[in-house]
This record gives sequence, C-alpha cells and structure tokens, in this order.
Amino acid sequence: MVNVFIPKERRRGETRVAATPETVKKMVKAGLEVTVERGAGADSFFQDAEYETAGARLVDDAAAARAVADAVLTVTTPEAADVADAAAQKPGSLLIGFLAPHRNLDLVRALAERKISALAMELVPRITRAQSMDALSSQANIAGYKAVLLAALRLPKYFPLLMTAAGTIKPARVVIMGAGVAGLQAIATAKRLGAIVEVSDIRPAVKEQVQSLGGRFIELPQAESGEGAGGYAKEMGEDFLRQQREIVQRHLSQADAVITTALVPGRPAPRLVTAQMVEAMRPGSVIVDLAVEQGGNCELSAADREVVHNGVLILGPSNLAATMPHDASGLYARNVFALLQILVKDGQIAVDPKDEVVAGTLLTHDGQVIHAPTAERLQPQSVS
Repeated sequence: MVNVFIPKERRRGETRVAATPETVKKMVKAGLEVTVERGAGADSFFQDAEYETAGARLVDDAAAARAVADAVLTVTTPEAADVADAAAQKPGSLLIGFLAPHRNLDLVRALAERKISALAMELVPRITRAQSMDALSSQANIAGYKAVLLAALRLPKYFPLLMTAAGTIKPARVVIMGAGVAGLQAIATAKRLGAIVEVSDIRPAVKEQVQSLGGRFIELPQAESGEGAGGYAKEMGEDFLRQQREIVQRHLSQADAVITTALVPGRPAPRLVTAQMVEAMRPGSVIVDLAVEQGGNCELSAADREVVHNGVLILGPSNLAATMPHDASGLYARNVFALLQILVKDGQIAVDPKDEVVAGTLLTHDGQVIHAPTAERLQPQSVS
C-alpha cells in the first residue's frame, strides 16, 4: 500500500496545506495510506479530528514519517530546510509541491541524488487534460481577487460611482497589467466593486476576454506577438517595452489603483512600471505588485513591504493566496490529488515520463534532472 505523508508547512507566512479532509478521504478510498502531521491543517482551519475522521493517521514526528513515505505532498519548500528534508526522504519516493527550482538548485541536486521523483506544481502544462491539476491558475485566481480588495482597502476613496445628497463621487479608475488568470479575476472583482477598469497585455488574443468582463483594452504597438508557449506571455524586446511604457504611462497618470500581474515562466518578471511612471501618478494612488516574488513588475516594489514614493503606496505581497488559506488549500489539494491519481496505479507508484502531463511536470526522476531549463542552470559554466 502506498503511504502518503502530508507535513505541516514550515515556510514563514505559509498557511496553506497540501491535503484537506476532503482529499484525504478520496485518497483513502483509492487505497492509499495517509499520514498527516498534527496541526498540518490548523492554519487553514482544518482540524486534526477532521483528518482522522477522513481516515488519516496523525503523527508528531514529521522526520520519521517523511523517511518511510512513498509520496510527500507539500505546498512549498521551506527555504532553510529544503536539502535536509530531501535527504530525509526515501529514495525512489515522490515529492509533489511548488518547488521553485530556479531558486532552489541545491534542493534539485539533492532530489536527483536521492533518486526522488519530484513533480513541481508550477510546471504543470497548460493543456486540457491537466486543467484539474493547474495549481498556478487556482492560486492566481485567489491572488487576483485579493489584490483588488487590498487596493480598495488602502485607497483613500470609493471604488464605485456614488450619487449622494452631498454630490456625486466619481468611480475609481483601475489599471490592470496582465490579463492572465490573476488579471482576469482582478478585472471581474474591480468591476463588481464599481470601478472603471483599463487593461494592458502584450497578447492581442486576450482583448475579447477583457472586454467580456467589462474592461477597456489598452491598445499597444504590436510589431511582434506576445503569445508564448502554453498561453503564457513571452519575454519581449526592450524597444517594445519602451513603447509599451510610454502608452501605459498616460493611463497610469489618471489611475487610482494599479494591479500588476505579468509573469514570464522561468524568467524574472518584466519591468512594466518604472520610477518615472510612479512619479507621474497621483498622490494617494495604490499599486499592488503580484509579480514581486519574481522581481516585480514595478521598479520600486519590495517583497512583503509597503513602499511610499511621491505619495504613491506600493504593495508587494508575495503570497496572497495564503491570506485565504481555507479556500486556497481546498483548491490546491484538489489539484495535487488529481496529479497523484495518474502517478499511482494498481496500488503502486508508476511514474511514466512518456505521459505528457508527467513529462511536463517532472523536475527530477531516477537520478536525473528532467526539467531542461533547470538542468541547464546546473551545468558548470565554461571558462573562456
């Protein structure tokens, strides 16, 4: 019987959990033995008793449970303990979670050396068959929603149009940069709150989606397509970005709130809002930078800090999904369970590198680093 272990997350500020009582029940029904560290779901408001009722066995010694587990399900890896945790895991076992390989090369080496089959949730391919496993989308949806609420909370004015006996209050103007999952949810949320919403994206194909949600699409110069693999945006040339900034700055100067969401897989976030653009904005306006963990879309943003520049408040929350841990965990746990289902067959772990979902998600397997960009980063640099 395959033993699955769910540890309590140890990364600072991480309140989510990789399995909920709902998914534990499904795992047990599928013939898996599930072990949960005591308190693993407490920050997500799932109690130990609920896990026990679902069929899990609770343990206090996480290290001992990890050492015998056939599969370990996590949300993120704690920065300081990555390698130690990998070294404690059973050779040939599975590790599933957000593994941030571009920042954790020592962890990747340790996983390969232990012959652990590590599947990074951020690498799940965006194909129809893998939609139920797309944790990036499920968590980005939450971040887009919460970013608008955060902007509304900190903005010193109303979002909606109000007609009162004391006069009319104009609606807030919101500019959203990037119309991926987070951006589209931000558009919908800002519109529900009554704001005028303008949207900038380098992919002309998203214009119809933006308009269907009530947003106004900011037209950009389109000398080259911004569409990358899997529907993501691609990295654009500096000349294009310069022209984009010039056009967007005109809109930012009239904005009350700006939500930036633009990411390029495996690359630093594109720099879309410069210090000069911030200085052109009105005092009291708010920027929420959702790309801060990958360097930020705004030149002045700082991870998990508030920056005030020329009267403009710049917020850089690095893990907004963790501020809504109950629902975030519920969605993420379903994503993980959907992936686990294709990795366990007839009561045994069966990692098939030929499966398109597995192939796209595998980071390490059988002693090798499978993810090509990460393998390339691990190669020793030649000395000329």
